[in-house]
Amino acid sequence: MNLWQTDQIQAQTRVVLEGQTIPALFWNAVQQRGETVWLRQKELGIWRSQTWQQVGQVVREIAGGLLSLGLARGEVVSILANTRREWVMTDLAVLSCAAVSNGIYPTDAAAQVQYLCEDSGTTVLFVEDDEQLDKALEVRSQLKQLRKIVVFDVQGLRGLQDPMVISLEQLCQAGRAYLAAQPQALQDRAAQVAAGDLAILVYTSGTTGKPKGAMHTHDALVYTVHGYNTLISRHESDETMCFLPLCHIAERVGGEYFSLYTGCKLNFVENPETVPENVREIAPTVFTAVPRVWEKFYSGVMIALKESSRLQQLLYGWAIGVGYRVADAVVAGSRVGVGLRLQFRLARLLALDNTRKLIGIHRARYCVTGAAPISPDLVRWYLALGVPMLEVWGMTETCGASTGNPPHAIKPGSIGPAAGFNEVRIAPQTGEILVRGPNVFKGYLNLPEKTAEALDAQGWLHTGDVGVMDEQGYLRITDRMKDIIITAGGKNITPTELENELKFSPYITDAVVIGDRRPYLVAIVMIDQDNVEKFAQDREIPFSNYASLTRAPEVQELIQAELDRVNAKFARVEQIKKFFLLDKQLSAEDEELTPTMKLKRKLVENKYAAQIEAMYR
Repeated sequence: MNLWQTDQIQAQTRVVLEGQTIPALFWNAVQQRGETVWLRQKELGIWRSQTWQQVGQVVREIAGGLLSLGLARGEVVSILANTRREWVMTDLAVLSCAAVSNGIYPTDAAAQVQYLCEDSGTTVLFVEDDEQLDKALEVRSQLKQLRKIVVFDVQGLRGLQDPMVISLEQLCQAGRAYLAAQPQALQDRAAQVAAGDLAILVYTSGTTGKPKGAMHTHDALVYTVHGYNTLISRHESDETMCFLPLCHIAERVGGEYFSLYTGCKLNFVENPETVPENVREIAPTVFTAVPRVWEKFYSGVMIALKESSRLQQLLYGWAIGVGYRVADAVVAGSRVGVGLRLQFRLARLLALDNTRKLIGIHRARYCVTGAAPISPDLVRWYLALGVPMLEVWGMTETCGASTGNPPHAIKPGSIGPAAGFNEVRIAPQTGEILVRGPNVFKGYLNLPEKTAEALDAQGWLHTGDVGVMDEQGYLRITDRMKDIIITAGGKNITPTELENELKFSPYITDAVVIGDRRPYLVAIVMIDQDNVEKFAQDREIPFSNYASLTRAPEVQELIQAELDRVNAKFARVEQIKKFFLLDKQLSAEDEELTPTMKLKRKLVENKYAAQIEAMYR
């Protein structure tokens, strides 16, 4: 088993810090870890570090500034910014003031910002820069409770004179003056934070209606990060990357708060576009990402392989074949013989280690995937490289991961057994996955009816995911209850299985399979721009832009071949008969995608209804 270094993965878990609230954990960490580096961020090409003590000083100043503004216990402060150090420090300052912290996606439009601030009752709004400030200024006349807007980066705002708007530096200056006059003010306020107090709001992505504010308390957050350390343990020598949206539960709890608890170093990327470059520089020892990122890394390797020499291709082919044999044996619980072990060491030396370095995971003890389904074949590929890929599952409402594959017993295609800190069961009539535990949220803000729909009288959260559990307690999600397709012939089909197989192709980024009450299945496909462009250039296929690329007959044939490959794995009634290629490259700013880069099934079906109908004529 030490082929995957699982002896290191199973690091001793322990209660690293005392405290029943996030501020208590943080200030204990500052005291204990002092001059140890916690946060690193690349700015203008240079990595800049901050120790726990330095972070603590900034948090004090921001918190002091908030107190000088009259921020009261229990009031809501919202943060509208990309993932960066200031986000984390502001979040910790808000919580230290016994207030409630709420995140807003930087891709949200002004109308969405208005709704989220109104619904949460935001009194102070932090924004990243002039772009985000414009959204706030556009709707502030409707935000009656909003008292102040604080800007992290004021470049481009020279000459702005607005009594409601101040810079982060001005807030910190006010905080220093306030705490100089009242040295005990922050300590006294932080002492008022109770374990059962509301700590954060995390709004759902709103794929089926307006976003709902999930309420999480301090004791639930602390309980969860304690539990995480028994599921996917970390320690002070670990380094991870902070790049997913901090207003999403995965990065907020699994990134910020989990690293706060364990002392794991947080590295912030320059921007979302530099993730592939930054991950090679950071070489994280633990790495959590969504399937879209893991798929992109795989595609990059496949493209690099096509550009390599014939000898390199042959070496990789042999090496990955050995890796698959080892991975399959370990997954099956079989003994890996001496001969295969020696072959695997040679395979790593000749090809697999270089592949890991190309991605930036050569130091990784394990990688974690979640937030969306992932192809089992992709999990097997990472295992074949010698890197444990742990699929976890959870929701905003479960405070993040609720199940997970243990490093020593991975089952590709499974989300693992229930984590030890909560209960998970399958509802006998519907097959719905239910979760119960102290990590489960307290309800939706201002929505008692929706809360009652989600939480039953016994405290079970109805997740809306349908799944099955095997004899070892491992769960497999078959689909969302609302997404199961029943064809015109009465056949029940789970579209995510087909979609995951399609996304394993280096030429396909995402896909939505459609066919409910229809005679056959069709698919809307989003191609991988880089890989398909390379395919076209290598074959001198003319195209002028992304849309023309999707219309090229050769590209249509390429995607048809990928569909044929997937269809061969399924029964005839489950096969995709026709497809349509989206002629626009989507980003998180487009309405079709959630902030975690998942296609919104219902929105896509409605928006492209004409193209779907054409496939049934």
